[in-house]
Amino acid sequence: MERLLFDALIAVHILTGSTGAVAFWVPVVGRKGGEAHRRWGRVFTVAMLVTGTLAVAMSLFTLAAPLETHPHLAGRFDAAFIRGIFGWMMLHMGVLTINLAWYGWLAVRNGRRRERGREWRNLTLQPLVILAALNCAVQGFLIGQPLMMGISLVGVATGLTNLWFLYKPKPGPMDWLKEHVKALVGAGISVYTAFMAFGSVRILPELALNPLMWAIPLATGITLILVHWRRIDAQSRARAAAVVRPARA
Repeated sequence: MERLLFDALIAVHILTGSTGAVAFWVPVVGRKGGEAHRRWGRVFTVAMLVTGTLAVAMSLFTLAAPLETHPHLAGRFDAAFIRGIFGWMMLHMGVLTINLAWYGWLAVRNGRRRERGREWRNLTLQPLVILAALNCAVQGFLIGQPLMMGISLVGVATGLTNLWFLYKPKPGPMDWLKEHVKALVGAGISVYTAFMAFGSVRILPELALNPLMWAIPLATGITLILVHWRRIDAQSRARAAAVVRPARA
């Protein structure tokens, strides 16, 4: 019964993750602020919240019964390894995905009204992702997996930078938009990382530990974030210049 439920979680996880992976690109490459951007952005956000929740559930099943939930890995990896990679690390990735999707949605919904982002769910998710990341690092150290220690830096950085935006003294006028981009592109990174790393385990389990499988979506996501941030800064400067010119005239 437990195995059947775990397989059902995997199936729904793949479905919602695939939906999010497709929806991700419409807001990223399409016209910003339009109806399609908003509609597909909502689809992506909901898909990521569900996908992250399912990842947490799958990780808990794995922690409780690592060999029973991953029989295809029995004989190749021991229970401690499976519990570490597909339990603790997936738990971290699931919490991270939920965090980024919720935070990114609130950022654009609230805009410059930053204080509205200090609601209990958002504030709970920040220390939660930091704790999940630190635990992932400790568990990685205990089983000798540098990948787990390295990926934990993403969770720690996410929680700390999110809290900094929510409480920093003087946010810039477009910081909320930068945070929206950072968070939702970050959520996109997580779903593509899951497909490339965790998804490959059924074909070639060793690929799940290949740094390249983690580096490709991470590098792509960081590039997208920086490109969009640069565009936001350029638009802000252009608007500021447009205001100054009539005043001087």
